Amino acid sequence: MVDISAKGARRVVVLGTGGTISGRARSADDNLGYTAGEVGVADLLAGIDAPAGVELEAEQVAQVDSKDMSFAIWQALARRCAHWLARDDVAGIVITHGTDTLEETAFFLHSVLAPAKPVVLTCAMRPASALAPDGPQNVRDAVAVAATPGARGVVVVCAGTVHGAADVQKVHTYRLDAFASGDAGPIGYVEEGALRRLRPWSDADDAAPTLFDKAMAAVDCPRVEILLSHAEARGSLVDALREERRRGAADAVRGIVLAATGNGTLHHTLEAAALRAQADGIAVLRATRCVEGRILPRPGERLRDAGALTPVKARIALMLELLA
Repeated sequence: MVDISAKGARRVVVLGTGGTISGRARSADDNLGYTAGEVGVADLLAGIDAPAGVELEAEQVAQVDSKDMSFAIWQALARRCAHWLARDDVAGIVITHGTDTLEETAFFLHSVLAPAKPVVLTCAMRPASALAPDGPQNVRDAVAVAATPGARGVVVVCAGTVHGAADVQKVHTYRLDAFASGDAGPIGYVEEGALRRLRPWSDADDAAPTLFDKAMAAVDCPRVEILLSHAEARGSLVDALREERRRGAADAVRGIVLAATGNGTLHHTLEAAALRAQADGIAVLRATRCVEGRILPRPGERLRDAGALTPVKARIALMLELLA
């Protein structure tokens, strides 16, 4: 760990996990052909001034391309967050992360931590080697939010916008403002180093302390797969997962999330297979594949729905439910 500011100040701890924000390419004009996770978090903080009275401290937790994010890294992050949040001199935490699975990590931490202080994930759409990297400004903004008195909960800061962990989604493949908060809208904006909040901080789940203990004790996460409903969808993949479980495979599926059309609707052959899986003891959850909106429950539904959760967040919610 590296201290880079004045002794005795309130701390914001910056945990590094890799991603584009720490990526390097061979030339400064290449924003695509880079390798993620090349620059250490302490180096990312070089030249970034902390707010007055705030000390920055860096710790490298992982160094991966976030497309390869894992349950083990989530566990390590949650443990380090819990460690630092328990210290009276720590005002908040910033996590540097890749954009691909950022919303999943944010939702996992939101589900298991219930922090009374801010845990702020941030990222970049351009590598650190770019002519005009966006990472440094995103880190500055994230630190500003983490140091804001009264801030709490798990949030994401990107392109000057603060998103709640339960709402945030990556919605663009390359634009610098690649994230949105759907119907809920952003929590606020960072303007010249100050937070302008638009709505209350997100409430934490009351079950988080129990989920934290279960998640930290787990050797592996329960296997939960996501399958997409579409025109001419078939149930053969579901039946293959059922057969794998019937044969007693060591890592047999325990849950299935169905990325459903519209208000949670499923192709009839996929739905029939999902009902067979549910009868076999596999947990099944429907989540809409629509970017905005939520599933409004209808009477008589035989498969549970995930409400406003996206398929990837529904997978995490079901995984934690199976752990508990």
